[in-house]
Amino acid sequence: MLTIASRLDVMNRLGRAMADPTRSRILLTLLDGPSYPAELAQNLDLSRTNVSNHLACLRGCGLIVTTPEGRRTRYEISDPHLTRGLRQLLESVVAVDEGAPCVDEKCECCQ
Repeated sequence: MLTIASRLDVMNRLGRAMADPTRSRILLTLLDGPSYPAELAQNLDLSRTNVSNHLACLRGCGLIVTTPEGRRTRYEISDPHLTRGLRQLLESVVAVDEGAPCVDEKCECCQ
């Protein structure tokens, strides 16, 4: 059973991962299935270095795992529960006025 502190840690890891648009794009791509850094870079129009750095962050947060396959490494979301949770989150209705800026002056997305 998760403690309050461990639940907070999980929320912080998810928040950190999803706060960055590139990491969010990578997670969205991995929702469709495992992939490789070179494919992610090409499909997302990013440099391999950029993808590699973001994959390292996502892996460090425990959100993705790797599987060595010869000279390549396959990346995928670490747990089916996380995959289901992210999909459910995407299906949730969030009241957002697309034209209105965030009202929280401390929010990083507003700066």
